[in-house]
Amino acid sequence: MREIVLDTETTGTEHLKGDRVIEIGCVELLNHIPTGKFYHAYINPEYPVNPGAFAVHGLSNEFLADKPVFVDIVTEFLDFIADARLVIHNAAFDVNFLNMEFSRTGHTPIALNDVVDTLMLARRKHPGAANSLDALCSRYGIDNSKRTKHGALLDSEILAEVYIELIGGKQTGLDLSVQSFAKSSITVQTGAAASREMRPRPMLSRLTDAEREAHQAFVQGLGSNALWLTYLGEEQSSS
Repeated sequence: MREIVLDTETTGTEHLKGDRVIEIGCVELLNHIPTGKFYHAYINPEYPVNPGAFAVHGLSNEFLADKPVFVDIVTEFLDFIADARLVIHNAAFDVNFLNMEFSRTGHTPIALNDVVDTLMLARRKHPGAANSLDALCSRYGIDNSKRTKHGALLDSEILAEVYIELIGGKQTGLDLSVQSFAKSSITVQTGAAASREMRPRPMLSRLTDAEREAHQAFVQGLGSNALWLTYLGEEQSSS
């Protein structure tokens, strides 16, 4: 499954009053694993940056003046996110801004119902707790020391780590790295060799005698070709 973790920065907080997208950052996940592929763009909003927003992200009107406008990056952006599920923190904010930009360029809007909102995931998992991106980093021990200012790409990279923790972590106890295999003394075998491999200590059966007798009576009623006759390696007569 392909997912895109996405974040934006904007000129302000009022998309209905003219505020625009000025930065987009995306990172790709494949089956919840970062692939190293990303998309990043600064955008000339042709609209002044609000002083409050500037204090958050540090992107000035002067810095953005020579950047491409949204219509010049929209095709490349949509190509990157195509056929992927979007993962966004406080999704309604970013989706509203992006859809306002899409309305200006004539592109299909993003359906909010198709987006994974990590803020909603965090609120369900940690009700009553602080669930900002910084708070979640602190909760899960994720390094966000470089986040002195908000930045769309950096925040997407951090959010990708948070998202993986929110949905269950990095498969605790199932480390498939080459280094782990090198340190392991376990030999993985398949086929006939694996079938002959014996456990160091046989597992004790949890079946009671009554349960075993009931099962045998049931199997006998299935006929002489019943799969259960050999499924557990039991030898039974076909009479």
